[in-house]
Amino acid sequence: MRSVPEQLWHGVHAVLRPVGEFVHVSAIYLGLAVLTTLGLSLVLPSMRQQSQQLHEVVLAMFQADGAGDTAYDEGEVSDWELPPTARAPDAAAVPAPNTDTAAGTEAKPADQSGQPGQTAQANPAAVAETGRMTFAGALAASLRDQPIQGVTQSQLHALRSYLARKYRIANSVAGALIRTAFEVGREQKLDPQLLLAVIAIESRYNPFVESAVGAQGLMQVMTRVHREKLRPSGGSAAAFDPVVNIRVGAQILADCVRRRGGIEGGLACYVGATGPSDGGYGARVLAERRRIALASGLPPKD
Repeated sequence: MRSVPEQLWHGVHAVLRPVGEFVHVSAIYLGLAVLTTLGLSLVLPSMRQQSQQLHEVVLAMFQADGAGDTAYDEGEVSDWELPPTARAPDAAAVPAPNTDTAAGTEAKPADQSGQPGQTAQANPAAVAETGRMTFAGALAASLRDQPIQGVTQSQLHALRSYLARKYRIANSVAGALIRTAFEVGREQKLDPQLLLAVIAIESRYNPFVESAVGAQGLMQVMTRVHREKLRPSGGSAAAFDPVVNIRVGAQILADCVRRRGGIEGGLACYVGATGPSDGGYGARVLAERRRIALASGLPPKD
């Protein structure tokens, strides 16, 4: 028979063993928690910095020229001032005719110093003075729910709601992009809903996306190929400006349609297809255009 001390020792050992295992497991989990905390402390600052940089880019893109000193209160949409460059053509002030041009003499553009002979296209501010829409202006017009020529308010609201829901963008941003597509479509004689469909297939309405081959922005413009088209708006970096990207992309698409003699061929040209097949790109764009037309109630235009 075991002695009393030996039995006592075995009893104590039986109690301490599970306690020791519990302490051991707790130490393991505590170590994992410490490692996780250290990892997060290293990762979060860089993520916070990247988020701040993205926030600053978006604010700079939304801000019109000279608007940096104006503070907008949240919810006070009526306080937005629509820049003259974003007003409808019938509401914009018509510039006085240039006497030299009217007389048959070609006027020389001026640079920032006012001296003739320098191209005004290198100055981004000069582009804004031409009366073309800016994204800040389009966004302000969208927030004010201003009408679009040839589109009823119910059609505009339906189209805006469709794009906002499907592509998870703000209603106001969807309205600004719709407004831009309709203005650029009139300029290039393209169906605005075709432009919206191309944006959907190319970037899913992400203005900052870049492909593996360097195509950038909403309509995936190849900045290396189309530097000259982007130069008047400030160069290759302007490809991330939604309005500039849509304008340049529409110009490229319109050229493709004219060269190929139709929308299907133009889409194949736009995606860079050289053979008889475009890999289904044109079919996807046209299918999305049909869905957009059904959502808006506006018939597609050829």
